[in-house]
Amino acid sequence: MSRVVILTGDPIGKKMAGPAIRSWNMATELAKENEVTLVTSTNLEDGVEAPFALRQVRPGENDAFGELERWADVIVFQGHGMSQFPVLRTTDRIVVADIYDPMHLEMLEQGREQPRATWNLQVTKARDALNEQLALADFFLCASERQRLFYLGHLASLGRINPATYESDPHLARLIDVVPFGLSSTKPVHSKDVLRGVLPGIGADDRVLIWGGGLYSWFDPKTLIRAVANLAQRRPEVKLFFLGTRHPGVAEMGIVKESFDLARELGALDASVFFNETWVQFADRHNFLLESAAGVSTHMSHVETTFAFRTRILDYLWANLPMVVTEGDSFAELIEAEGLGLTVPAQDVAALEAALERVLFDEAFVAESRANVERVREQFTWERTLAPLVEFVRTAQHAADYTGDRRDLAPKGASSRKPYGLAHDVRMAWHHLVNAGPGAVLSRVRGRLTRRR
Repeated sequence: MSRVVILTGDPIGKKMAGPAIRSWNMATELAKENEVTLVTSTNLEDGVEAPFALRQVRPGENDAFGELERWADVIVFQGHGMSQFPVLRTTDRIVVADIYDPMHLEMLEQGREQPRATWNLQVTKARDALNEQLALADFFLCASERQRLFYLGHLASLGRINPATYESDPHLARLIDVVPFGLSSTKPVHSKDVLRGVLPGIGADDRVLIWGGGLYSWFDPKTLIRAVANLAQRRPEVKLFFLGTRHPGVAEMGIVKESFDLARELGALDASVFFNETWVQFADRHNFLLESAAGVSTHMSHVETTFAFRTRILDYLWANLPMVVTEGDSFAELIEAEGLGLTVPAQDVAALEAALERVLFDEAFVAESRANVERVREQFTWERTLAPLVEFVRTAQHAADYTGDRRDLAPKGASSRKPYGLAHDVRMAWHHLVNAGPGAVLSRVRGRLTRRR
């Protein structure tokens, strides 16, 4: 039995998004054999019950995190954890970096809305944070074989693929392994009405398309809204419901307003297109899924797509929903290969409209798709997806090239600036003032205050 600390930067509570859900399930599986503490560096809701310990330690509370570090045998973290808590750069504990989210590629899209200097800064910070993790951690978790190949290139450029790591592990499985996002092995059961016959504008017999998760700039909800608005003219029982627009730990992106505006312009808002303007409670999302006829996910075509792992697809599998998605990512390949629904080219309104109509009204196709989803879903239960992490912790050891001092592995020229605290806030306020004006500074201050409530 090991003592394991799992660190997430997402809020933990009734309304959890992907990173927190993933960390929660890691803690659940590891707690079957180990003593586990799940830590959030943002918000921990009061009254949350779990089969493991829960802690909140904010960036800069180094003494509190240092106690956890000294207690632990293994530390698993995601996001900016290594930047937030400097002890992770020097600890002699075994460190596992969960890099299922290629955040520097996300920033290439998310940063488009910012002035060029801010865009450059966001991408650079994400890249540097990932490079530091890849240089210093003992073991890495990614979400797909595509991602694994991508990160092997990173690791090679940082010198982590070397005789020491290769000699007794020629496939490098003890350096980096595939640990996809998972789903519950317990099938969901409808417990209360939440959409059909409840939400004004959605009738008891309507056919609902559900967009699981939030609205972010690397997605393409506008093509979907146009396709649904067109289809609803012939099929008025077709409704599209966006399950969440405001991620509990991320500032709202411009695509949210653009989506509302487009739906309003087309006359579809609250007629055929509906937005949940908050975030559905984690324990209640199954009711929304089970009242839906199909799951949808549409995105642009770019490099982020190539390496993305759309976690909302797991909810569709869990609820046995056929689905329509944009081609190009690893889940689109799975959907095509296993007959789980339909894929369409990016930004093709006509093709998307036709696919939506088929997945809603072709009963034979729907039955076949649901049978295939039922079969494939078993591959993605948390017990299966987390098996490589569980096995690693059972026999946890440092990476073969660990010398006893992580600083020997540190990338040359790595920044020592803290991504939090007064000095960081002042630097960022000055940056936004110079590059975007006073309005941008005030907007970010308001966003920071809102997230801390």
